[in-house]
Amino acid sequence: MASVEIIKIEKKFGSTHVIRGVDVQIADGEFTVLVGPSGCGKSTLLRMIAGLEEISAGEIRIGGTVVNQMQPKERDIAMVFQNYALYPHMKVRENMAFSLMLAKKPAAEIDAAVKRAAEILGLTQLLDRYPRALSGGQRQRVAMGRAIVRDPQVFLFDEPLSNLDAKLRVQMRTEIKSLHQRLKTTSIYVTHDQIEAMTMADQIVVMRDGIVEQRGQPLELYDHPVNLFVAGFIGSPAMNFLPGTLERQSDGSRVRFPDGTLLPAPRECAGTSGQRVILGVRPEHMRLAESAQPHTSFVAQIDVVEPTGADTQVYARAGEARLTCVFADRHQFGTGDQIHLVPHPDRTHLFDEQSGRTLMPRPN
Repeated sequence: MASVEIIKIEKKFGSTHVIRGVDVQIADGEFTVLVGPSGCGKSTLLRMIAGLEEISAGEIRIGGTVVNQMQPKERDIAMVFQNYALYPHMKVRENMAFSLMLAKKPAAEIDAAVKRAAEILGLTQLLDRYPRALSGGQRQRVAMGRAIVRDPQVFLFDEPLSNLDAKLRVQMRTEIKSLHQRLKTTSIYVTHDQIEAMTMADQIVVMRDGIVEQRGQPLELYDHPVNLFVAGFIGSPAMNFLPGTLERQSDGSRVRFPDGTLLPAPRECAGTSGQRVILGVRPEHMRLAESAQPHTSFVAQIDVVEPTGADTQVYARAGEARLTCVFADRHQFGTGDQIHLVPHPDRTHLFDEQSGRTLMPRPN
């Protein structure tokens, strides 16, 4: 196992600046997830760690060693790809053993490594099958087994679950997390799915347009996003954003909305009276009021109701703002119904409208 240090990394493809001075520290044994929308640079960064893309500037260190000029095979990493990359003419046993055979390891050592990996991943009964006879989930296990037998310092995962159906993705992300807890090998995982990031990561690195917007533990990013982008990207359904104007008063701060509605501003928020702001409220932090409550509630009109069994998701409009609400109880709402919503006073967020930066105090 080894730590990974990404220091002021830059990547350019001609005149296109893809990675812009990225700094990330990944501790020995940590599971770090790089997450962001398509085109943000996360897969390019992973490929630079693997040695599959050249680095334009900066340093990458694995276990304290600068690897910029090292070939992929010299970096002691193992990569699991989105498309599995299995050899169709080889059986599962041969696919898993291939890298050790290339390294001319003793046959007994290869057999022991394949047997161990197969037992960990539940592949023992499949070792003599060809990839075409396997399901998508089984093929992904074989790809992971091929990585495990190498006993690398670092595992790299490039969107390994994106080709699987929804139910299998949930199962496989649990298996990958369980595998990491057992092997405790430093792992770097790329995905665009923030649910995968939240459920699997020790550390999440949120990227956009080649830069790191925020990094930290999953709940830290969820509870204390540094800007509108992170607030809207982390969390499902996404955070609601309500534009208004901050008003500082002797009895507290409020946000005034275009229709005249006043709601309490978060306690200890920064900002000046008259500043254009955006109040952020997560869907699960909205609750219903039976009637209008001045200065604490607002009216919304329902567009769509989605009962899931476990909860009720409601899509509504409040003026020009589109809202998503998640209620734990079951409700008999109909399209066009008006409801009174009260944001949880201690769970709201406030952002500067122009810069998008948070106006909330940072946790100690």
